[in-house]
Amino acid sequence: MSDTTNLSRRERQIMNVLHAEGSATVATVQAQLPDPPTDMAVRRLMHILEEKGHVKRLRKEGREVIYAPAQSKAHAGLNALKLVLDTFFGGAVDEALAAHLTRKDTALTDEQTARIQKLIDEAKREGR
Repeated sequence: MSDTTNLSRRERQIMNVLHAEGSATVATVQAQLPDPPTDMAVRRLMHILEEKGHVKRLRKEGREVIYAPAQSKAHAGLNALKLVLDTFFGGAVDEALAAHLTRKDTALTDEQTARIQKLIDEAKREGR
């Protein structure tokens, strides 16, 4: 699969729609794009994304093709997180977490705090 960092702005917008929806037709994608291009332009971009290995065709429903991301939302999210960590925080998870937690609009529930602590403890035990 191609590196998602090489996607154009519009290709990234399409991938965001597909990840949010799980799967979608060209019309569904087009309706959710800012300043949407023509349906032919969206079809062409879907074809390009398919050629690059980012999108797959799931099935046809009538004349419409249902498209989906080639990689799972979880996998794409991990790749995006790694890119953000590397780009903005030099790969430092603690700096990213600190930046998030020091925001005034951030609130963690007791369950979230416990889960984070459990993950930290597990990572320590495993030597990560």
